[in-house]
Amino acid sequence: MTDMISIDSITSRIYHIRGLKVMIDRDLAELYCVTTKALKQAVRRNINRFPEDFMFELTFKEESFLRSQIVTLEGKGKHSKYLAMAFTEQGVAMLSTVLNSERAIQVNIQIMRIFSRFRQMLAGHEELQKKIEAMEEKYDEQFRIVFQAIKQMLAEEEKPKLKIGF
Repeated sequence: MTDMISIDSITSRIYHIRGLKVMIDRDLAELYCVTTKALKQAVRRNINRFPEDFMFELTFKEESFLRSQIVTLEGKGKHSKYLAMAFTEQGVAMLSTVLNSERAIQVNIQIMRIFSRFRQMLAGHEELQKKIEAMEEKYDEQFRIVFQAIKQMLAEEEKPKLKIGF
């Protein structure tokens, strides 16, 4: 079943909202093969399992911005009566406890693997950033001279160009 769920179909549905990587209720519902209404009902019936750092409702402004980013929302979800719910990695993991289906379990496994890859990539970037900062400190004076030379070249007045034609 996990073969049917492509990595791209999941990663394209992970958004960066309020400084967090989240997935939206309608996208999760589609992946789980349930209606958005059923997913929201399951969450509301078990709301104590979803604290603010696991799930939050988008504001009207966030919802509008998200809709403007997703052109494919023309049909379903265009005029939803309720604001969308955003689930963090922990919230997605908690969904598997309230949606008791084999499909939900398999989708959650794939999503957790993707979030884990994101964390590994981020850790790699942090190491690279530390190395660059160390190089900047070590070679700061040499780089400063190069940047000053480039700025001087850019600041030189351009010679007037000859007009061609009338």
